[in-house]
Amino acid sequence: MKIIKSFLLITILIALCTPIEKINAQSTQALFQQTDETTNTKDKKADKKKDKDVVEINEVFYISLAINLVTVLLLILLIYYPNNKHMDYIFSFIIFNLVIFLLTYVLNQVKISIGAAFGLFAVFSMLRYRTEGISIKDMTYLFIFIAVGLISAIQLEYYELIILNSVVIVGAFILDGNILIKLESSKLIDYDVIENIKPENKAILLEDIQNRTGLKIHKLSICDIDFLKDSAQIRVYYYEK
Repeated sequence: MKIIKSFLLITILIALCTPIEKINAQSTQALFQQTDETTNTKDKKADKKKDKDVVEINEVFYISLAINLVTVLLLILLIYYPNNKHMDYIFSFIIFNLVIFLLTYVLNQVKISIGAAFGLFAVFSMLRYRTEGISIKDMTYLFIFIAVGLISAIQLEYYELIILNSVVIVGAFILDGNILIKLESSKLIDYDVIENIKPENKAILLEDIQNRTGLKIHKLSICDIDFLKDSAQIRVYYYEK
């Protein structure tokens, strides 16, 4: 009888301990799985952040930069300076081109938020030239240099990039190289022989100004007349040689 009671007691103890061990084993396994998932999630986020922040400076960057700089130098040395003789804006043209190239190259590889993009747009919207003497032609050249930097930085195929920049160079050379369109310039002068500003003396006025300035003037317009000083402001138009 004592043997039977001992056997029953051992059986009950085994029955009571078995579920506890199973529950502990399941809980331990679930905890390990959760830890692994958390670790994998952190690793993925770290990899994404690393991929997001890396900007590759490789062979494509250097070749694109070289093509961009060659295009800029050709535009300045062969077209802009020989036809306009202005050294004042060359520094601004080159710096604008390089900044646009670098900014476009970085933004092409790094993902930014919409807010940051609008912020950059706002910064560029505030960039403007307030110098009184800047001409429409100089502003056009500034836009050309910005566009060349933008095109060169979007990682096109090399032959595509060369073709596009060549189109810009050829177009500027034809239009501003005195080939297709004559280069017309103008000057504002103060004229002291006020009797010659009369309409019937236009031929005399034109001949007198040509003799004094040495310019081949084909058109003129009277801007202002000052009878107290017996002078007039006249804008003359002539073709560049």
